[in-house]
Amino acid sequence: MAEQEPEVVLARGSRHWQGALGCLLGAACLAWVLHDVEMAGLARSFTNLRWGWLALAVVFDILSYASQGWRWELLLRPLGRLSVVRTTQAIYVGLFTNEVLPLRFGEIVRAYLVSRWLNVGFSRVLPSMALERLFDCIWLAVAVGTTAIFVDLPSDLMQAEDYLGLAVLAATALFTCLVFRKPPAVPPKWKPLRWLAHFGEELQRIGRSRAFYTSFAASFVLLAAQALAYWLVMAGCGLDRSFWTGAVVYLIVRLGTAVPNAPANVGTFQFFTVVGLTLFGVDKTTATGFSLVVFLVLTVPLWALGLLALNRSGTTLHALRREILALRTRKGEAG
Repeated sequence: MAEQEPEVVLARGSRHWQGALGCLLGAACLAWVLHDVEMAGLARSFTNLRWGWLALAVVFDILSYASQGWRWELLLRPLGRLSVVRTTQAIYVGLFTNEVLPLRFGEIVRAYLVSRWLNVGFSRVLPSMALERLFDCIWLAVAVGTTAIFVDLPSDLMQAEDYLGLAVLAATALFTCLVFRKPPAVPPKWKPLRWLAHFGEELQRIGRSRAFYTSFAASFVLLAAQALAYWLVMAGCGLDRSFWTGAVVYLIVRLGTAVPNAPANVGTFQFFTVVGLTLFGVDKTTATGFSLVVFLVLTVPLWALGLLALNRSGTTLHALRREILALRTRKGEAG
C-alpha cells in the first residue's frame, strides 16, 4: 500500500490543479458578466417575477431528470433491474456532487452508486453512461438543426453545429462497429485493448436489447423538458421571446458548459446565457439579471432534491469519495 501513496498524492494534486483552473475560468466569466452592468437594473430583475411560470419551470426541470432516470434504467437492464426511482436518485446525487465539487466528479459518483446497488463492477456501468452522452449529442445536433428552421441562428452557432454533427457521425460509426463486430477469439493481452473489448461487449448487450430504442426516445423528452423549463423562466422574468429563441439560448448554454469547469457551472452558465440573449437583442443588464434568476430557479430545487437523494442513499459525499479513491487504488495495485 505504501508504494501506491505517491501516485495517489499526484492524482489528488492533478485534480486540485484542474479544479483550480475550472474555478478560475468560472470567476473570469462571472467578472465579465457583471462588468458594466447597471446595478439598479440588475435589482429590478428580481422584482415583478411571475411565480406561476417559475413554478412550472421547476416542474419541467424535475421531469427532465426523471426522464433521464427512466432512460438510464432502460440502458442498465442488461446488467440487472433497478427502479426508475433508484436511477433518478443516483442522478440527483451526482448532480448535487457536481454542484459542490469541480470537474463533474458527480458522474463518477452516480456510476459508483448504481454499480453498488446492482452489485456489478464499476466499469460495467460506464458504457450506459457513454451511450447517454451519445444520445444527448445526437438530439442536440437535431435540435440546433430544427431551431435553425424557425430562428436565424448566429454563424458561430451554425459552425459549432457542423463540428458537433461530425463528432456525432464519428461516434455513431464507432458505436455501430463495436455493437456489430464479432468478439475476438482470444482476449487481447494489452490491458487497454482488453478493457476496450469488455467495453464493446457491454455496448453490444445494450445496443441489441429491446429497450435501446426506447431509451433513445427518452433522450428527446429529457432535452425538450429542459429547454421548456429554461423558456418558462424567461416567461417568468417577463422576457417576451418565442420558445424557439429560448431553446436556442438554452442550447448555447448547454454546449458552452459541456466542458467540466467550476462547481455548478458558476460563471460559465451566466456567461453563455448573457452571450445567447444579447445575440437576440437583449441588453446586457437584463440578460445578466436573467442569468442569475434562471440559475437560482433551476439550481436551488436541484440542491434540495440532491441533498435529499444523498441522505436517502445511506452514505455521505465524503464516504463516497473515500470509497471511490480506494477502488482506484485497488485497481492500480491489481494492474
